[in-house]
Amino acid sequence: MKYALFLGCTIPVRGQNYEMSAREVAKKLGIDFIDIAEFSCCGFPVKSSNAETSRIIAARNIAIASNKGENICTLCNACTSVLTEANKELSENKELREKVNKELGKIGLEFKPGVKIKHFSRILYEDVGIEKIQKSIEKNLSKLSMSIHYGCHYLRPCELYDGFDDAENPSTVENLVAVTGAAVIDYKNKLECCGGAILGVEEDIALKMAKDKLDNVTKNKVDALVTICPFCSIMYEDNQKKIESKFNVEYNLPVLYYPQVLGLALGVEPKQLGFRLNKVKTNRILEKLGVDI
Repeated sequence: MKYALFLGCTIPVRGQNYEMSAREVAKKLGIDFIDIAEFSCCGFPVKSSNAETSRIIAARNIAIASNKGENICTLCNACTSVLTEANKELSENKELREKVNKELGKIGLEFKPGVKIKHFSRILYEDVGIEKIQKSIEKNLSKLSMSIHYGCHYLRPCELYDGFDDAENPSTVENLVAVTGAAVIDYKNKLECCGGAILGVEEDIALKMAKDKLDNVTKNKVDALVTICPFCSIMYEDNQKKIESKFNVEYNLPVLYYPQVLGLALGVEPKQLGFRLNKVKTNRILEKLGVDI
């Protein structure tokens, strides 16, 4: 089982622990990640202002993977959405494909249908499977309780994802967390946006959106909030201190990427999973498990 690993822009700069833990989990479960240096931004940041340019940027990345005979594994929800949407549009619309290929031809590339694009969590759920993951568990995390944030683009627009999960009542990440033995705690407004999409233009509103979710999650006294998207993590972890200061509240809530959770259950050392890079310290979690950071 192999995939070209698409890191996008945010992870190499602000989510290195996501990459580290994903690579460790992949090794443990027999997934071979192929690194492609030519990958660039997915196109998401310019989509709202220039959809055509965004589509061409996405198509370029897909064409590069196609030339190398690889399918794509994404870690970022927004990257997943933009690449999947472009892939679907260009595969189904010959006229649009010819138009985009005219531009790609200027740099010696061509979009060809056939490349599969999947978020890492979906690969774990579908390609590896809960049963195999369960058989690979070395450390039960039953001493921990966690809540989950899906993010907007993991399952929406739902027509992009072939009915992989119910966008209005999802369960795949809950199942992926539960297989580690950790308790999954539901909460109000679970499916609402983190606020990251408007952080650059309406910071006060974005921070209030993140605060509302942090309020609801921490009411249950969980050990951590689990995310599968780097920018969602920025809102809940990187901006947690700013939210605390602005609204005179205190959370001290660790925010973990799912591969960090699974990696612990698979017996990987916290250092290899990037726990030292977590902005909100995870000492209490590791102490409960009897693990040193």
